[in-house]
Amino acid sequence: MEYIFTLKYQLAEVDTDLDDLVEQLGAAGCDDALIGIGHPGRIALEFTREAESADEALVSALASVKSVVPSAKLIEAAPDFVGLTDAAQAVGVTRQNMRKLMLKHATSFPTPVHEGTTTVWHLADILAWLQAKCNYNLEQRLIDVASTAMQINLAKEGRQMTSRMQREVRMLVA
Repeated sequence: MEYIFTLKYQLAEVDTDLDDLVEQLGAAGCDDALIGIGHPGRIALEFTREAESADEALVSALASVKSVVPSAKLIEAAPDFVGLTDAAQAVGVTRQNMRKLMLKHATSFPTPVHEGTTTVWHLADILAWLQAKCNYNLEQRLIDVASTAMQINLAKEGRQMTSRMQREVRMLVA
């Protein structure tokens, strides 16, 4: 099956020859990715990868990038963090329709990851809610890739917590 996802990285100062980096990434198995090098010190790879599962697709892509650029730090695996517009676009509805659903089902709509001027959710949470609550017929590979991207991002952030803090917080957060 074909999975579409993006991996965004922060490069180290030693990774300055971007043309060479792009060549090495292609040779290491990232020839199924569009590589963006627009922001200084950043690189984004949009993959269209054939694999048996979303987990296999993302993990193999992470490994390929790591083999070429071991000093690069993963910023984000996408699609994961979304606003209403991005969520609506992923599902194929208008932003207004997604907002109506959020307001109509205020107590059951997924809890945002960040709430403020810009509110952000995990796409996987919204997709699961749409399937369960609103009977949306969504593409399974989108659900799978969003879920895997969320798990990768959560694992990346979770590494920053001490073991003691993980134990204490796990009991208090529901």
